[in-house]
Amino acid sequence: MTLTRSTETPATGSLRVAVLGAGKMGGILLQAFLKSGLFPADNIVATVAHEARAQSLSKQLGVSVTTDNLAAAKSADILLLGVKPLQVAELVQKISPALTPDKLIISFAASVGTAAIEAAAGPNIAVVRAMPNTPAAQGAGITPMCRGSHVSEAQLALAQHLFATVGRTVVVDEKHMDAVTGLSGSGPAFLYIIIEALAEAGVNVGLPRDVATLLAAQTTYGAAKMVLETGAHPALLKDEVTTPAGCTVDGILELEEGGLRVTLIKAVKRSAERARELANR
Repeated sequence: MTLTRSTETPATGSLRVAVLGAGKMGGILLQAFLKSGLFPADNIVATVAHEARAQSLSKQLGVSVTTDNLAAAKSADILLLGVKPLQVAELVQKISPALTPDKLIISFAASVGTAAIEAAAGPNIAVVRAMPNTPAAQGAGITPMCRGSHVSEAQLALAQHLFATVGRTVVVDEKHMDAVTGLSGSGPAFLYIIIEALAEAGVNVGLPRDVATLLAAQTTYGAAKMVLETGAHPALLKDEVTTPAGCTVDGILELEEGGLRVTLIKAVKRSAERARELANR
């Protein structure tokens, strides 16, 4: 398994980017590009399915928005594919006349492999597959990504640079993309359930609901930050909280008796299996 992070800062000022299918995640990326100054507004184009939506989004973001995917692809150096997974092959085939080896395709459609995109795109087209998660909306996402057969190191670094505007990035081998879908893609939903449960527990022991929710959410955020910033194993950090004969160890025993650890492992495994099933349709 290959885990890397880009340390370079590729120049993007002269490049043009097209977000083909500016739905929820596409919209998050567009706003991040503009906020960070990664691309000038004049160098950004987006596409949507309906003209009324195109006009509304263009007015909202101050960028060009169209319903013409081929025209948008012709004008751009970087093409981000934000359509639904079942629409990816058809979209790529439609824009294939605009594709050249010097352009970069980045797909963030779940369960669509680079080989399938390459087959629709034509020979020697660079394809990166990315899997951002919903905390990207707060700049706190994680985007695992993998490279296709024709992606250079510079193009991979460029893809990482784009998604760094919405959080962290990590490069993995494509064989692990279903696994990261199950962990970081589905993971926020699992963590929301944990936060909700902690908040309910706080209410149960007498806390006001708003205070309980704040405590649960900030504690989760702080614990995650400890793991990320210290680099320590979660088990070691857990031990720092767990004093002998203290309160925490009794709570941990309840978690173990309830099977929380095994249940979370099973949830990630099942989500990853489902991602694999979707990829093999």
